[in-house]
Amino acid sequence: MKSKMLLAFIILIVFSGSVLAADPEISSMDKSIIKNKLEKFAKDRSLPMGDLVLKIGLDFLNMPYVGKTLDKTKDEQLVINLHQLDCTTFAENCLALARTIKSDNPGIPAFCSELESIRYRSGKMNGYASRLHYFSEWIQDNETRKHIQSMAASMGGSILPLSLNIMSTHPDEYKQLINEPAITAQIKAIEEKISAQKFYYIPTSQFESIEGLVKDGDIVTLTTTIPGIDVSHVGILLKKEGRIYLLHASSTAQKVVISAEPFAQYLTKSKKTTGAMIARPIE
Repeated sequence: MKSKMLLAFIILIVFSGSVLAADPEISSMDKSIIKNKLEKFAKDRSLPMGDLVLKIGLDFLNMPYVGKTLDKTKDEQLVINLHQLDCTTFAENCLALARTIKSDNPGIPAFCSELESIRYRSGKMNGYASRLHYFSEWIQDNETRKHIQSMAASMGGSILPLSLNIMSTHPDEYKQLINEPAITAQIKAIEEKISAQKFYYIPTSQFESIEGLVKDGDIVTLTTTIPGIDVSHVGILLKKEGRIYLLHASSTAQKVVISAEPFAQYLTKSKKTTGAMIARPIE
């Protein structure tokens, strides 16, 4: 009897440890931000998903921009950081918060679950290669699980030429890929798979003509000619004074801002920007 009780106790300890190890570390600051947003916008849970995403995004105005917050450690972790945002984590956090508010049991655990579901392939974190590093795949994967709807094709967009390889050809630039040929090989296979698929974008010259089809809260990316990647920036679109503008975590401004010019003009600021992919948050 004692041996059975001891075995049960050991199993309990091991099981408990594995659960705790899977729990993300969340600072008191980030817990406070999450709770504040969930409480502040609880009354808005009946809004369309995109409207709620935008309303949450506007509440992040002036939050500091900090790059590479997901890559502080070599081992992959579900990073919860809402007080330091880059362009991608800004969009992800806004979508995760909106989905949490509309969920049956809104709270920090639900937010963590939503964020994992948005950030990782098939919604499950399983090492560095499981993160949706390329935003074209981010759109595809999240559309498959009915988080968003890809809009460029229905808006009359063009096929986006892709030849992804920046990560597998520059592994020394990524902490998690240094001296990790197996993980680098996984990334390369993913790059080849994505590059072989069909994605659509709105060319820069056409964006102004489709502004009427854009909705508040649409998540947008800037497609680019930079070799080896698909997009150079991510943000959220909003209507303002009859035009479409960009709400984004800006590395130039070093904070979350609204673009000074309409998004159609913003697209022309860099010669390497070719257009935009649009992902609409859905219920």
